[in-house]
Amino acid sequence: MNRMKLNGRLWSGFWQLADPKIWIASTIPMLIATALAYNKDRAVDWGWVLLALIGIYLIEIGKNAVNEFVDYWTGVDQYVTADKRNPFSGGKKTIIDGKLSMLETAIIALITLAMAFFIGLYIALVRESNVFWIGMLGGFLAVFYSLPPFKFNYNGLGEAAVGLTFGPLMMMGMYVMLTGELDANAAFIGLPLAFLIIAVLWINQYPDYEADMKGGKRNWLVRIGKTRGLKVYAALYAAAYISIAAVALASGNYFWLLGLITIPIAVQAVRIASHNLDNLPQFLQANARTIMIYQLTGVAMIAAALLA
Repeated sequence: MNRMKLNGRLWSGFWQLADPKIWIASTIPMLIATALAYNKDRAVDWGWVLLALIGIYLIEIGKNAVNEFVDYWTGVDQYVTADKRNPFSGGKKTIIDGKLSMLETAIIALITLAMAFFIGLYIALVRESNVFWIGMLGGFLAVFYSLPPFKFNYNGLGEAAVGLTFGPLMMMGMYVMLTGELDANAAFIGLPLAFLIIAVLWINQYPDYEADMKGGKRNWLVRIGKTRGLKVYAALYAAAYISIAAVALASGNYFWLLGLITIPIAVQAVRIASHNLDNLPQFLQANARTIMIYQLTGVAMIAAALLA
């Protein structure tokens, strides 16, 4: 019975840590790159696509585990009060909830990141060598997002690391694996996603603002404050939509402009956030809309890539 309880706790903690619903953030750029590759060659090897996705999901789990370990160690997770906990706040709270110990979290990080490394190595050796350095750079940014000595998320570089990884890097990595071409255009097409995923990260930092400040997590929202942060939030949307227009103009494929259909939702999200800085339940509607915008824009970009 005790063994069953232990296994149940570990399994529950693992899935809370893995949080598959957030994998959409990495799935979208991978599928856009796949659509681009299909448009180019009129064929895609879905076995390699699946293997690459598994590798990326393992990195996601490992990154979450590292973040969980470091945020508990620094006290950030412990500073989050009960009234501030919500589906959009940072961290998975597995250690706080007693689902996993710090040692178990560290072991999960080591195992999943090692598995991702060997998958990337296999792809590089058998399929496409350029995947190795792209994957290593992405893995480096994921691991040291929270982990010392770099601690990007604690030193004001977390936003840039997330944007680079979930935009140009993933796009270029998947595209080169499928086509064998290291194409800068694939990275360029990833720019709108980079700005939108930073917007997701940015708005999700608001509920954890006080806890991050106490725990020494000096992200840019903590540095400039909530009110000024709203201007950055709006600017991220502007940059995303301008880059979508730039991609359409540069490529001559005006189907990319389908991504602009989310502009009205973005305007709503900025207004909701601006009017509810001190009303967290209402403010969270902006968080939900930001994730929706990322998803809908991603689907529009997949369609545009196929229709080019």
